[in-house]
Amino acid sequence: MIHEHERVVLKRDIPDEGLRAGDVGVVVHIHRNGMAFEVEFLTLSGDTAAVVTVEKTMVRAVREKEITHAREYAVA
Repeated sequence: MIHEHERVVLKRDIPDEGLRAGDVGVVVHIHRNGMAFEVEFLTLSGDTAAVVTVEKTMVRAVREKEITHAREYAVA
Protein backbone atom coordinates (compact mmCIF):
# COMPACT_ATOMS: atom_id res chain seq x y z
CA MET A 1 0.00 0.00 0.00
CA ILE A 2 1.19 3.52 -0.82
CA HIS A 3 1.04 6.13 1.97
CA GLU A 4 1.20 9.93 2.12
CA HIS A 5 4.71 11.39 1.85
CA GLU A 6 6.05 8.28 0.09
CA ARG A 7 7.82 8.51 -3.24
CA VAL A 8 6.13 6.89 -6.23
CA VAL A 9 7.13 6.25 -9.83
CA LEU A 10 4.91 7.31 -12.72
CA LYS A 11 4.05 4.35 -14.98
CA ARG A 12 2.72 6.36 -17.96
CA ASP A 13 3.46 9.70 -19.57
CA ILE A 14 1.25 12.70 -18.78
CA PRO A 15 2.19 14.93 -21.75
CA ASP A 16 -0.01 17.90 -20.73
CA GLU A 17 2.03 18.20 -17.53
CA GLY A 18 5.42 17.46 -19.10
CA LEU A 19 5.70 14.24 -17.09
CA ARG A 20 7.15 10.98 -18.37
CA ALA A 21 6.97 7.37 -17.23
CA GLY A 22 9.72 6.87 -14.68
CA ASP A 23 9.43 10.34 -13.13
CA VAL A 24 9.46 10.22 -9.32
CA GLY A 25 6.96 12.16 -7.24
CA VAL A 26 5.72 12.36 -3.65
CA VAL A 27 2.19 11.49 -2.57
CA VAL A 28 0.66 14.54 -0.91
CA HIS A 29 -2.91 13.22 -0.56
CA ILE A 30 -4.72 9.91 -0.86
CA HIS A 31 -8.16 9.87 -2.50
CA ARG A 32 -10.93 7.26 -2.20
CA ASN A 33 -9.08 4.93 0.18
CA GLY A 34 -6.08 4.53 -2.11
CA MET A 35 -7.86 4.38 -5.46
CA ALA A 36 -6.20 7.66 -6.53
CA PHE A 37 -3.37 9.91 -5.34
CA GLU A 38 -2.42 13.56 -5.47
CA VAL A 39 1.28 13.49 -6.42
CA GLU A 40 3.75 16.38 -6.44
CA PHE A 41 6.67 16.22 -8.88
CA LEU A 42 9.66 18.42 -8.07
CA THR A 43 12.68 19.62 -9.99
CA LEU A 44 16.05 18.75 -8.45
CA SER A 45 16.32 22.34 -7.24
CA GLY A 46 13.12 21.84 -5.21
CA ASP A 47 10.64 23.75 -7.38
CA THR A 48 7.24 22.19 -8.00
CA ALA A 49 7.04 20.96 -11.59
CA ALA A 50 3.50 19.60 -11.38
CA VAL A 51 0.84 18.43 -8.95
CA VAL A 52 -1.49 15.87 -10.49
CA THR A 53 -4.22 13.49 -9.41
CA VAL A 54 -3.60 10.01 -10.76
CA GLU A 55 -5.40 6.70 -10.51
CA LYS A 56 -3.54 4.03 -8.54
CA THR A 57 -2.78 2.16 -11.78
CA MET A 58 -0.67 5.10 -13.00
CA VAL A 59 1.93 4.94 -10.20
CA ARG A 60 3.87 2.34 -8.29
CA ALA A 61 5.96 2.30 -5.16
CA VAL A 62 9.70 2.95 -5.40
CA ARG A 63 11.74 -0.25 -5.37
CA GLU A 64 14.69 -0.75 -3.02
CA LYS A 65 17.44 -0.99 -5.67
CA GLU A 66 16.30 1.90 -7.92
CA ILE A 67 18.11 5.19 -8.46
CA THR A 68 16.79 8.49 -9.79
CA HIS A 69 17.73 9.83 -13.21
CA ALA A 70 17.95 13.49 -14.22
CA ARG A 71 16.31 14.97 -17.33
CA GLU A 72 15.29 18.43 -18.46
CA TYR A 73 11.70 19.25 -17.49
CA ALA A 74 9.57 20.90 -20.14
CA VAL A 75 5.80 21.17 -20.46
CA ALA A 76 4.53 20.10 -23.88
